[in-house]
Amino acid sequence: KRKKWRIEMSEKREWVLKAFRGEVVDRVPVGFWHHFTSEEEWLKGFSNPVIIEKNIQGHKRFIRDLHPDFIKLMSDGYFAYPNPVIAKGKSLQELAEIQPLGEDHPWIREQVELVKKIKQEFTEDIVAIYNIFAPVTYLKWLLGEVSGGDDLIADFLVQDSQKLKKVLDVIAQDIASLSQAIIKDAGADGIYLSVQSIQDARVSAEAYQEIIAPSELTVLKAAKSVGGVNILHICGYEGARNDIHIFADYPAHVFNWAVGPEGISLKEGREIFKGRAVLGGFENGKDGLLYRGSKEEIQAETKRLVEETGKEGFILGADCTIPSDIAVERIQWVREALAK
Repeated sequence: KRKKWRIEMSEKREWVLKAFRGEVVDRVPVGFWHHFTSEEEWLKGFSNPVIIEKNIQGHKRFIRDLHPDFIKLMSDGYFAYPNPVIAKGKSLQELAEIQPLGEDHPWIREQVELVKKIKQEFTEDIVAIYNIFAPVTYLKWLLGEVSGGDDLIADFLVQDSQKLKKVLDVIAQDIASLSQAIIKDAGADGIYLSVQSIQDARVSAEAYQEIIAPSELTVLKAAKSVGGVNILHICGYEGARNDIHIFADYPAHVFNWAVGPEGISLKEGREIFKGRAVLGGFENGKDGLLYRGSKEEIQAETKRLVEETGKEGFILGADCTIPSDIAVERIQWVREALAK
């Protein structure tokens, strides 16, 4: 009986990985996720066992209640990249003195332990992808305390773009080390890298690609070099808008963006991303169908998305993180419709 269970579970893992690779699958996998801590705790988990335990227990409940096709492991608590130069300096001149934390820094090693502890709660062998942010996101969050910072990044780019690039490239060394450690040491299958256009008109697509993109490519290439799966999340959180064409050549296996707000369907996005797998479909917020719609409406939309997008290289999910208080049965309705 135990041997049979292992065979079935390895088939589940291979099925999801086949979908990530764009291969033919019998059923489209489903991937939804939400935070397990409050927004004020996202930056405060480093060396705070209470917040981290809350995150671990949240994953445990989610896995027990949903039995997901695969899981994105949330890095709640570790959103604050603890580089002392960023903590002290606010001017670009001061920030330019930045040095990497190093691969043995507790901020990295604690996240390795977090992934190991969450994986111990798995009830089956599923693909696990760890949530990572772009170097520029860690920087702007520390400068703007999560809700701001884009204007400061634009200021820096205008002041001295090469200095800004140097700061981001140093941060990228640590995020690359984190990504590799999560995969090699903690056993994650890859990373879910969250990127976002700078929400300031002074930062053009060309400037982004020249100054900011290299730091993001460093992280993706590092994860890929140790066998990791890369999911690129082009984040539309709280109404942020993105030029998704900026990311068309990024070395990712799967791409996720805000379909409705960006006005780009999954089918159209697949063409932009040159035939690679796409993830999404549902709006993630509390005004969206997934949160408010009836079972019939949600299942009808599920079927429509599959008919429009096709079954190859498609993972059905949402634009971004869904509300933490969503009823689990709503996600089950989606899976039920796909099973039919």
